[in-house]
Amino acid sequence: MPRHLQLYCDRYLCDRVVPGNRVTIMGIYSIKKMAAVKAKGREKSAGVGIRASYLRVVGIQVDTEGAGRGASGSVSPQEEEELRALAATPNVYDSLARSVAPSIYGSDDLKKAITCLLFGGSRKRLPDGLTRRGDINLLMLGDPGTAKSQLLKFVERCSPIGVYTSGKGSSAAGLTASVLRDPNTRGFIMEGGAMVLADGGVVCIDEFDKMREDDRVAIHEAMEQQTISIAKAGITTTLNSRCSVLAAANSVFGRWDDTKGEDNIDFMPTILSRFDMIFIIKDHHDQQRDMTLARHVMNVHLSAQTQTEGVEGEIPLATFKKYIAYARNKCGPRLSAVAAEKLKNRYVVMRSGAREHERESDKRPSIPITVRQLEAVVRIAESLAKMKLQAVAGEEEVDEALRLFQVSTLDAALSGSLSGVEGFTSQEDQEMISRVEKQLKRRFAIGSQVSEHSIVQDFTKQKYPEHAILKVLHLMLRRGELQHRMQRKVLYRVK
Repeated sequence: MPRHLQLYCDRYLCDRVVPGNRVTIMGIYSIKKMAAVKAKGREKSAGVGIRASYLRVVGIQVDTEGAGRGASGSVSPQEEEELRALAATPNVYDSLARSVAPSIYGSDDLKKAITCLLFGGSRKRLPDGLTRRGDINLLMLGDPGTAKSQLLKFVERCSPIGVYTSGKGSSAAGLTASVLRDPNTRGFIMEGGAMVLADGGVVCIDEFDKMREDDRVAIHEAMEQQTISIAKAGITTTLNSRCSVLAAANSVFGRWDDTKGEDNIDFMPTILSRFDMIFIIKDHHDQQRDMTLARHVMNVHLSAQTQTEGVEGEIPLATFKKYIAYARNKCGPRLSAVAAEKLKNRYVVMRSGAREHERESDKRPSIPITVRQLEAVVRIAESLAKMKLQAVAGEEEVDEALRLFQVSTLDAALSGSLSGVEGFTSQEDQEMISRVEKQLKRRFAIGSQVSEHSIVQDFTKQKYPEHAILKVLHLMLRRGELQHRMQRKVLYRVK
């Protein structure tokens, strides 16, 4: 069971480790008398004969192998030769992508993107002291039963440092850092959360859509700046959280509804723009594909040999982990001048294409194509070069990075703009929405129950468009001003 034990270090053992290190401690297990606790002026004994256990530390070993900081410290010259031979094979990229969760059928582009996330781009420190992150963030949105959680579990296993957490069971403090009062010294101490513990690795967040909005805002800084700033109880400090974020979420209606377009997604553009790639995974009904998938699942269940032997061209998990750690440690590729020029031109075309789409549909696409997206493509190209242990990312890597970006984020942006109220861009639309909202709030008493059908009928008589009314109801639901009551027809309870 996970539990706390007080460790006492003194002299040369102090300041040996930082939050996030995995350590092995040697020491003497001992007990001490509990101090008397003062309670409101009078002294209260902690109980006669009660002792608290602690560990008197005599040695600390920082774990550099296994789950700890990069396993590449233990690569022998012979293993290094093998890894370099693997990098020199012509189709190393496809082999690595096939080795990601081999028991899961299909999703080839998604597996390639996850391979890029595991290797990551190059972290850059600029002359003015600012840094540019090298870690790739990826969001999977889609139907239940499309193996999103299984992919997350696999990434946690094969990343040098992996932390898995579920959105429903995670608070802002649990993801970032918390400040607690030490029960013995009565002073404040700081504890790192999941993103601090995953420094140098990947944090996998399942059920990302079930997180509370204010908890999701807490990881904004951790995702882009890769630091966590704390200013609580007299402790003002900044912790590192140089980790990739791999998140999985369902759409608003449980399943993806093609008729609803942008309403499937309940994320603000502020968090969407921080993801380098956004994959929409739909469960398509196709008899031929279903037959192949069913056959694959049956094979996995019937014969245990498929797990041990693996498919042709796959890399064993132990080698895969070692190769990731080795490449992350040894290789920091940069873009070549030709590739940078090509990418610059393609970015201008992408921006103008997004503007055209905006003009045609009279709506701003929710995932704006900004400089962040340009940096995302650069990071993907660098990670593709890192897989081959190259020092420079050339045109070939940029082409593949642009293709991955196209099949993920651009397709998601155009498949129904993923926006909140930002879909209504013009001034008149915004004014109309605020008018509808004022009237709704004026009309209903707190605690009353109202049906969606009667609201829509009532407001369409006043010449308000139906989509604007539904948008306002959706916004009020998201803010918690209304509460769903599922009965034969949609009822809302005003809060």
